[in-house]
Amino acid sequence: MNITLENVINRYKDKTPKPMGKHRFYSVLVPFVEKDGELNLLFELRSRKMNADPGEVCFPGGRVEEGEDFLCAALRETSEELGIPEDRIEIFGQGNVMYGYANYTLYSYLGVISYEDYLNATLSTGEVEKIFLVPLQMFFDNEPVVRNEAVELNISEDFPYGMLGMEDYNGWRVGRWEIPIYDIDYEIDQFGTKIWGLTGRIIRDIVKTMEE
Repeated sequence: MNITLENVINRYKDKTPKPMGKHRFYSVLVPFVEKDGELNLLFELRSRKMNADPGEVCFPGGRVEEGEDFLCAALRETSEELGIPEDRIEIFGQGNVMYGYANYTLYSYLGVISYEDYLNATLSTGEVEKIFLVPLQMFFDNEPVVRNEAVELNISEDFPYGMLGMEDYNGWRVGRWEIPIYDIDYEIDQFGTKIWGLTGRIIRDIVKTMEE
Protein backbone atom coordinates (compact mmCIF):
# COMPACT_ATOMS: atom_id res chain seq x y z
CA MET A 1 0.00 0.00 0.00
CA ASN A 2 1.41 3.37 -1.03
CA ILE A 3 0.57 5.68 1.89
CA THR A 4 0.75 9.39 1.19
CA LEU A 5 0.30 12.38 3.47
CA GLU A 6 -3.02 13.01 1.75
CA ASN A 7 -4.16 9.48 2.68
CA VAL A 8 -3.35 10.08 6.34
CA ILE A 9 -5.01 13.52 6.43
CA ASN A 10 -8.18 12.21 4.78
CA ARG A 11 -8.36 9.27 7.18
CA TYR A 12 -8.00 11.37 10.33
CA LYS A 13 -9.72 14.66 9.53
CA ASP A 14 -13.20 13.39 10.47
CA LYS A 15 -12.19 10.54 12.75
CA THR A 16 -13.88 10.31 16.14
CA PRO A 17 -11.32 9.41 18.83
CA LYS A 18 -11.91 6.25 20.84
CA PRO A 19 -9.88 4.31 23.43
CA MET A 20 -6.88 2.32 22.25
CA GLY A 21 -7.29 -1.36 22.99
CA LYS A 22 -10.01 -2.93 25.13
CA HIS A 23 -11.88 -0.42 27.28
CA ARG A 24 -15.27 -0.40 28.99
CA PHE A 25 -17.55 2.47 29.92
CA TYR A 26 -20.00 2.45 32.81
CA SER A 27 -22.58 4.99 33.88
CA VAL A 28 -24.50 5.29 37.15
CA LEU A 29 -27.22 7.46 38.60
CA VAL A 30 -26.81 9.05 42.04
CA PRO A 31 -30.50 9.31 43.07
CA PHE A 32 -31.55 11.98 45.59
CA VAL A 33 -34.87 11.41 47.37
CA GLU A 34 -36.56 13.91 49.68
CA LYS A 35 -38.47 12.37 52.59
CA ASP A 36 -40.13 14.44 55.33
CA GLY A 37 -38.00 17.44 54.43
CA GLU A 38 -34.73 15.48 54.64
CA LEU A 39 -32.49 14.75 51.67
CA ASN A 40 -31.50 11.11 51.18
CA LEU A 41 -29.43 9.04 48.78
CA LEU A 42 -31.01 5.94 47.28
CA PHE A 43 -28.89 2.79 47.25
CA GLU A 44 -29.28 -0.72 45.92
CA LEU A 45 -28.25 -3.91 47.63
CA ARG A 46 -27.10 -6.11 44.76
CA SER A 47 -28.59 -9.56 44.53
CA ARG A 48 -26.47 -12.18 46.27
CA LYS A 49 -27.04 -14.38 43.21
CA MET A 50 -25.08 -12.02 40.95
CA ASN A 51 -21.76 -13.26 39.60
CA ALA A 52 -20.16 -9.83 39.98
CA ASP A 53 -20.09 -8.06 43.36
CA PRO A 54 -22.97 -9.98 44.98
CA GLY A 55 -24.45 -8.38 48.09
CA GLU A 56 -22.65 -5.07 47.68
CA VAL A 57 -24.22 -1.65 48.13
CA CYS A 58 -24.18 0.49 44.99
CA PHE A 59 -25.99 3.08 42.91
CA PRO A 60 -28.17 1.98 39.98
CA GLY A 61 -26.27 1.81 36.71
CA GLY A 62 -24.22 -0.42 34.49
CA ARG A 63 -22.31 -0.86 31.29
CA VAL A 64 -22.75 1.59 28.42
CA GLU A 65 -23.88 -0.16 25.25
CA GLU A 66 -22.22 0.38 21.87
CA GLY A 67 -23.16 3.81 20.50
CA GLU A 68 -25.15 4.72 23.63
CA ASP A 69 -24.95 8.13 25.28
CA PHE A 70 -23.54 8.01 28.84
CA LEU A 71 -26.55 9.76 30.36
CA CYS A 72 -28.95 7.54 28.43
CA ALA A 73 -27.14 4.50 29.83
CA ALA A 74 -27.54 5.72 33.42
CA LEU A 75 -31.26 6.35 32.89
CA ARG A 76 -31.85 3.06 31.06
CA GLU A 77 -30.07 1.00 33.70
CA THR A 78 -31.88 2.77 36.54
CA SER A 79 -35.25 2.24 34.89
CA GLU A 80 -34.48 -1.44 34.24
CA GLU A 81 -33.27 -2.09 37.79
CA LEU A 82 -35.85 -0.05 39.73
CA GLY A 83 -38.83 -0.16 37.39
CA ILE A 84 -39.12 3.63 37.48
CA PRO A 85 -39.82 5.27 34.08
CA GLU A 86 -36.96 7.36 32.75
CA ASP A 87 -39.18 10.43 32.40
CA ARG A 88 -39.83 10.30 36.16
CA ILE A 89 -36.14 10.91 36.90
CA GLU A 90 -35.03 14.55 36.97
CA ILE A 91 -31.34 14.94 36.10
CA PHE A 92 -29.72 18.08 37.51
CA GLY A 93 -26.00 17.56 37.10
CA GLN A 94 -23.05 15.35 36.28
CA GLY A 95 -20.45 14.10 38.72
CA ASN A 96 -16.72 13.92 38.11
CA VAL A 97 -15.42 11.18 35.82
CA MET A 98 -13.57 8.23 37.34
CA TYR A 99 -10.79 6.50 35.42
CA GLY A 100 -10.06 2.99 36.68
CA TYR A 101 -6.93 0.89 36.34
CA ALA A 102 -8.91 -2.09 35.04
CA ASN A 103 -9.50 -0.53 31.61
CA TYR A 104 -12.75 1.25 32.38
CA THR A 105 -14.19 4.75 32.76
CA LEU A 106 -17.12 5.50 35.06
CA TYR A 107 -19.56 8.37 34.54
CA SER A 108 -22.06 9.49 37.17
CA TYR A 109 -25.15 11.66 36.95
CA LEU A 110 -27.08 13.26 39.79
CA GLY A 111 -30.84 13.16 39.71
CA VAL A 112 -34.04 13.33 41.73
CA ILE A 113 -36.48 10.48 42.27
CA SER A 114 -39.71 11.22 44.14
CA TYR A 115 -40.39 9.45 47.41
CA GLU A 116 -43.62 8.11 45.90
CA ASP A 117 -41.72 6.52 43.01
CA TYR A 118 -39.21 5.09 45.50
CA LEU A 119 -42.04 3.45 47.43
CA ASN A 120 -43.60 2.07 44.22
CA ALA A 121 -40.35 0.85 42.64
CA THR A 122 -40.58 -2.56 40.95
CA LEU A 123 -37.17 -4.13 41.38
CA SER A 124 -35.43 -6.38 38.91
CA THR A 125 -34.94 -9.17 41.43
CA GLY A 126 -32.25 -10.88 39.40
CA GLU A 127 -30.03 -7.86 39.97
CA VAL A 128 -31.40 -6.00 42.98
CA GLU A 129 -32.23 -7.54 46.36
CA LYS A 130 -33.56 -4.35 47.92
CA ILE A 131 -33.30 -0.57 47.84
CA PHE A 132 -33.01 1.76 50.81
CA LEU A 133 -32.45 5.40 51.71
CA VAL A 134 -29.60 6.90 53.72
CA PRO A 135 -29.77 10.54 54.89
CA LEU A 136 -27.15 12.54 53.00
CA GLN A 137 -26.14 14.26 56.23
CA MET A 138 -24.72 10.96 57.52
CA PHE A 139 -21.93 11.15 54.96
CA PHE A 140 -21.02 14.64 56.11
CA ASP A 141 -21.05 13.58 59.76
CA ASN A 142 -19.07 10.35 59.29
CA GLU A 143 -15.63 10.49 57.70
CA PRO A 144 -14.77 7.30 55.81
CA VAL A 145 -11.78 5.13 56.49
CA VAL A 146 -9.61 5.73 53.42
CA ARG A 147 -7.14 3.11 52.24
CA ASN A 148 -4.58 4.00 49.61
CA GLU A 149 -3.57 0.72 48.04
CA ALA A 150 -0.91 0.06 45.44
CA VAL A 151 -2.00 -1.43 42.13
CA GLU A 152 -0.02 -4.64 41.70
CA LEU A 153 2.34 -4.98 38.75
CA ASN A 154 2.60 -8.53 37.44
CA ILE A 155 4.78 -8.85 34.34
CA SER A 156 5.12 -12.43 33.10
CA GLU A 157 8.50 -14.11 33.46
CA ASP A 158 8.72 -14.77 29.73
CA PHE A 159 8.42 -11.11 28.71
CA PRO A 160 10.83 -10.74 25.70
CA TYR A 161 13.34 -8.33 27.20
CA GLY A 162 16.02 -9.84 24.97
CA MET A 163 14.13 -8.78 21.86
CA LEU A 164 14.40 -5.21 23.17
CA GLY A 165 18.12 -5.52 23.83
CA MET A 166 17.86 -5.46 27.63
CA GLU A 167 17.95 -7.85 30.56
CA ASP A 168 15.07 -6.23 32.41
CA TYR A 169 13.19 -2.93 32.59
CA ASN A 170 12.46 -0.64 35.51
CA GLY A 171 10.22 1.87 33.75
CA TRP A 172 6.89 0.09 34.23
CA ARG A 173 4.27 2.52 35.50
CA VAL A 174 2.20 1.67 38.55
CA GLY A 175 -0.34 3.66 40.52
CA ARG A 176 -2.36 3.72 43.70
CA TRP A 177 -6.06 3.18 44.24
CA GLU A 178 -7.97 5.22 46.82
CA ILE A 179 -10.62 3.14 48.62
CA PRO A 180 -12.99 4.98 50.99
CA ILE A 181 -14.99 2.80 53.40
CA TYR A 182 -18.11 4.26 55.02
CA ASP A 183 -19.26 2.32 58.07
CA ILE A 184 -22.37 4.25 58.96
CA ASP A 185 -24.79 3.67 61.80
CA TYR A 186 -27.63 2.50 59.59
CA GLU A 187 -28.74 -1.12 59.56
CA ILE A 188 -29.96 -2.81 56.38
CA ASP A 189 -29.14 -6.38 57.46
CA GLN A 190 -27.10 -8.22 60.08
CA PHE A 191 -23.89 -6.79 58.66
CA GLY A 192 -24.92 -3.14 58.95
CA THR A 193 -24.15 -0.73 56.15
CA LYS A 194 -20.70 -0.77 54.59
CA ILE A 195 -20.41 1.46 51.54
CA TRP A 196 -17.04 1.39 49.85
CA GLY A 197 -15.12 1.09 46.59
CA LEU A 198 -16.44 2.96 43.56
CA THR A 199 -19.67 3.91 45.33
CA GLY A 200 -17.70 5.24 48.27
CA ARG A 201 -15.50 7.29 45.95
CA ILE A 202 -18.53 8.87 44.28
CA ILE A 203 -20.03 9.79 47.66
CA ARG A 204 -16.75 11.19 48.97
CA ASP A 205 -16.36 13.29 45.83
CA ILE A 206 -19.87 14.70 46.25
CA VAL A 207 -19.16 15.59 49.89
CA LYS A 208 -15.88 17.28 48.89
CA THR A 209 -17.63 19.18 46.10
CA MET A 210 -20.30 20.45 48.50
CA GLU A 211 -17.71 21.46 51.10
CA GLU A 212 -15.50 23.40 48.71
